[in-house]
Amino acid sequence: MLGNTFLHLSGIGPKRERQLWEKNILNWDTLEYALKTGEIKHSSILEKELSLSRRNLEEKNAAFFSERLPADAPWRLLNDFRHLAVYLDIETTGLGKDDHVTTISIYDGKELKYYVWGDNLQNFLEDINKYKLIITYNGKCFDIPFLENHFQTRFKHAHLDLRYVLKKLGYTGGLKSCEKQMGIQRKDLDGVNGYTAVLLWQEYIKNKSTRALETLLSYNMEDTINLEKLAHLCYNRLIMQTPFKNQILPVPEEPSLPFKPDLQLLQKILLKRN
Repeated sequence: MLGNTFLHLSGIGPKRERQLWEKNILNWDTLEYALKTGEIKHSSILEKELSLSRRNLEEKNAAFFSERLPADAPWRLLNDFRHLAVYLDIETTGLGKDDHVTTISIYDGKELKYYVWGDNLQNFLEDINKYKLIITYNGKCFDIPFLENHFQTRFKHAHLDLRYVLKKLGYTGGLKSCEKQMGIQRKDLDGVNGYTAVLLWQEYIKNKSTRALETLLSYNMEDTINLEKLAHLCYNRLIMQTPFKNQILPVPEEPSLPFKPDLQLLQKILLKRN
């Protein structure tokens, strides 16, 4: 889809892009040809940007496109960069002054990794830099700024925040609500939310409860793997609104979690929450 995209080029918005598609100008090659033949007004700026686009796609520089696309359009990166993408979700101690990251989960479609404060959190930075595209839900407002502040760094990755993509499709609310609206059902962890995650962390710290930590990690990792399915579902619904319906992606199967939530402990925590 990226090679069919013109939204990152100067002076081309959604309406103009649609008009070009309707004229059978469907990709960078046909746009360049139309510029050279005078079918559309010649622009040296567009020619230069097309050349830059080809080079950055060849060099797998996803950030080049992410920085130039509207907030609801980086979904177009998914097909070209899905093998260099990672799904990310974090949990924290809350929203107080001294709040910090408790766990981080990342999933690249093959390997699921987790990081725990006080254990292996420092390994996260090395691992995340193996990827070109980070995919989150509400990560622009929360996860990424929080991590950048925590690690005192700036992430140079391309970023696909599914919150804006889902809004484009007409879905609003938190991640769990959007999952249900898109037909994704949770099982044992249905009803668990961010506040429950805070209580699980407190239980782990106070009582050194391995059961609490593993339940928290199960929740954190389920958020992450559900992002993959959500991203593919969004991509497919949006691609169906374009002339490029043949680019639909298969919806991935869920991997097995390395931990199982402790349902008895979870029930106790949920009662405490209520």
